[in-house]
Amino acid sequence: MKIGLIGLQNSGKTTIFNALTGLEAEITSYSGQKVEPNLGIVEVKDPRISKLAQMYEPRKPIYTKIEYIDFVGLSEEVDNDVPTSELLTLIKTTDALALIVRNFDDEIISQTLGLPNPISDIDKINSELIISDLIIAEKRLEKIELSKKRGIKETELLIEEKAIKKVMEYLDQEKPIRELELSNEEEKTIRGFQFISQKPIMVILNSRENNFGQNEEVLNKIGNKYKVIEFAGKFEMELNKLSNEEKKEFMEDMGIKESARDRLTELSYDLLGYISFFTIGKDEVRAWTITKGESALEAAGKVHSDFARGFIRAECFSYDDLINAGSEKEVREKGLFRLEGKNYVVKDGDILKIRFNI
Repeated sequence: MKIGLIGLQNSGKTTIFNALTGLEAEITSYSGQKVEPNLGIVEVKDPRISKLAQMYEPRKPIYTKIEYIDFVGLSEEVDNDVPTSELLTLIKTTDALALIVRNFDDEIISQTLGLPNPISDIDKINSELIISDLIIAEKRLEKIELSKKRGIKETELLIEEKAIKKVMEYLDQEKPIRELELSNEEEKTIRGFQFISQKPIMVILNSRENNFGQNEEVLNKIGNKYKVIEFAGKFEMELNKLSNEEKKEFMEDMGIKESARDRLTELSYDLLGYISFFTIGKDEVRAWTITKGESALEAAGKVHSDFARGFIRAECFSYDDLINAGSEKEVREKGLFRLEGKNYVVKDGDILKIRFNI
């Protein structure tokens, strides 16, 4: 899973990135200079994997991973700083975007940018993403028109033209594509463009210690349109330098029950509709991520393409049933062990053993 962190300059993106990854990327203004994005990969510490590892004693437990990409800060001046093609290419590789918005006062930053205004910042960021999508759509429409003038009027081209025009009409109203209702055919037609405003988006309200937990009104306003979470970014970055005992004590003082990483992981899974299933064996106990509603056949393909190609059955039981029963043997004796076909819809916490033959 790839999550892109985007936001206006001086919104605290890199601070949030460091809090999530435990890295120490340099915190600086990106204004007027080209800076490569910061990359960090973290494990999703699912306690179920830890428990399964205790029971099955594999050579290694393997957790799913999230890659965080801290992109260059966007300019306050929307019209003068449309994201570059290089930046757009990187953003397109993400599964979802986390918009970091400033909710803290800073003597130096506020002199330049004014007092924090999270709602306005969200609107500015969305405007930049919409403008970049409009440019892509316009360029593609120009190419379609050129093809038509040359006598190329294939059915697929005309279908694409209709879909692109529909997208452009919506973008012209300053609305992101993610809110546009598209038919399956239209969705398939524009998929290859990877429009940025079509990506799932969540918002991180970046506060400071002195105002964290006191922003219910602004959180509710943002929550009317987006999934939103509040971080005390600088505070949570500093927590990474403390021992686990000290970290727990400071988090309790702030009323923070989970780490920034755990909270954003939960929100990301919720936003993308992801669930986890597990495979077990002597070599490894492993967590896999799929989209809610996907079948046993699709889950098998996540593990290995041969499993999907030669799929016969999936031996299946749930993590909860295993824990309640105490052992896999007890799961079988209680009739909780199942054989499922390729159309079985996998549930969060399912443990699968794929039978296959090629």
